[in-house]
Amino acid sequence: MASAADPPRHRRPRPVPTPFSAPFWDGTRAGELRVQRCLDCAHWRWTPQLACPKCWSERYEWARTGGRGELYSYTVVQRSVDPNRFEVPYVLAVVRLDEGPHLLTNLVECEPAAIEVGMRVAVRFERLDDDFHVYPFAPEGG
Repeated sequence: MASAADPPRHRRPRPVPTPFSAPFWDGTRAGELRVQRCLDCAHWRWTPQLACPKCWSERYEWARTGGRGELYSYTVVQRSVDPNRFEVPYVLAVVRLDEGPHLLTNLVECEPAAIEVGMRVAVRFERLDDDFHVYPFAPEGG
């Protein structure tokens, strides 16, 4: 039984990590946004891949990003595909990290009318439970 001191249980779906994606989810739990970086040409990449799309090297590391970037694209979802899991409206966004990769995420702490493509954003980590933290972004400085 949950006590009043327990964090709220989120209804949203939980990620299903694989051995390949586990370093990313370990990072979010530690409050770090990690993506792959090629050890031969230093190209940052997302989504996780076995080989670098720039030089084809299979040598990479999971490197911590600065967690900042700009809003590349977005949509405001007005009708949830599953109202039991997602409260509407919510903002589905693509963020271009300062390091280069684009991530699919949510934009929070911002009214939809105030959103502008190109606005500066920073990652916020949201705890789902002891195992998972998700990585929405919010306007920088907000």
